[in-house]
Amino acid sequence: MFAKVLDWFGFGSARAHASYGHAHDHDGREGHGHTHGVIDPSIAATDRGIWAVKWSFVIMIVTAAIQLTVVLWSGSVALFADTIHNFGDATTAIPLWIAFNLARRPATKRFTYGLGRVEDIAGVLIVLIILASAIVAGYEAISRLIHPEPIAQLWWVAAAGVIGFIGNEAVAVFRIRIGREINSAALIADGYHARTDGLTSLAVVLGAIGVALGFPLADPIVGLMITLAIFGIVWQSARAVLTRMLDGVEPQTIDEIVHAAEHVKGIEKVTDVRARWLGHRLYVEATIVVNDRLLVAAANDLAETYRDALFHHLPGLVSAQLSIAIPVADGDHHHAPKPIQVATRLADGLLQIVDTPDGERMQFRVSRHAEGLSARVDIARGSTTEVLDLEPVAGDHHWLRSIVAPAEPHQFSAKLHLRAGNDNEDVPFAMVEPEGHQH
Repeated sequence: MFAKVLDWFGFGSARAHASYGHAHDHDGREGHGHTHGVIDPSIAATDRGIWAVKWSFVIMIVTAAIQLTVVLWSGSVALFADTIHNFGDATTAIPLWIAFNLARRPATKRFTYGLGRVEDIAGVLIVLIILASAIVAGYEAISRLIHPEPIAQLWWVAAAGVIGFIGNEAVAVFRIRIGREINSAALIADGYHARTDGLTSLAVVLGAIGVALGFPLADPIVGLMITLAIFGIVWQSARAVLTRMLDGVEPQTIDEIVHAAEHVKGIEKVTDVRARWLGHRLYVEATIVVNDRLLVAAANDLAETYRDALFHHLPGLVSAQLSIAIPVADGDHHHAPKPIQVATRLADGLLQIVDTPDGERMQFRVSRHAEGLSARVDIARGSTTEVLDLEPVAGDHHWLRSIVAPAEPHQFSAKLHLRAGNDNEDVPFAMVEPEGHQH
């Protein structure tokens, strides 16, 4: 029960998982669906956000208008303050509406990621509005403690307070639900703002009841308690919005990025994981480690499969930039020159010096080649030329390796000679030893 109350105020686990957006079972059962490719998810989310903001604005304006009618009849200062507050709540929809509309604009050469960050700025404005309302509420409560004021038409005032509570709670439920669906920290923050304002309206009711029972200080005392609650929401909302602005993400988001790789056979691990939100759009960068015997095409297929898995696991994801790495095993040549990428008419692949059980060897790992390809490396050694014929490893023509080790030093100019039938091609290259390497 206590946990539900905390969650209702915005301190519970449900809000912590708001940006996560779904439940996930590690046995392979998903708690959400995904229609990737049907429509741009960011456009759909923005349209839904604008729809939520418009209806929230309508509800709050109607609620405040009803309260204003009672204020003009009863002359209640407390209800007048709450009415002004609710009109202020309605205006918080304006920065969100502007932000959602700006987020729909396409990326440009100046704003290469689009204008999604404007939504985070709107969140900051909303937090400032919450803070201002907390300060005003605290000032009014203390002022009433020092200078009590009579309240006329108590039951009408109480009824208007109930209307204010219902209107705010309806907006809170609406905004929080839609905000979680589209992963908008700003919209969620505004939802909890509406919830605390509903309690402020309810405080008017409790104050009216207290005054009716002969305790005129009931209204300012309850108002002071609500002020403390509002300050708590200020802290929660500010932390969420500012975390997004500083490119922070929830730890479970990173866990989900790593976990998605478990669904892709062939990926050994995921490293260098980075993620950030721009508004309600998630951008991910990661490096996948694959077996060193995989061809480039096969490794690229694994990357595409993993990218699809990420879109399936992460609502709000709009971009996944993936790099492919080969694991460094014990005995690998840590001080060898950097590998040479080869992309020619006859073959594509990676040329490098590697350690083998028989010692150092020159190796050409081929990802694409012409029929009947053969290769050799000619290394310029002053007035002589060192010739290394590259032969298939264990009959595998995708792995061509020299029988003998290249001579020291491993810093030289050379050419890769490729032949396929009557077709020949020479690829000049140079290898440079890492700085500080001694042989």
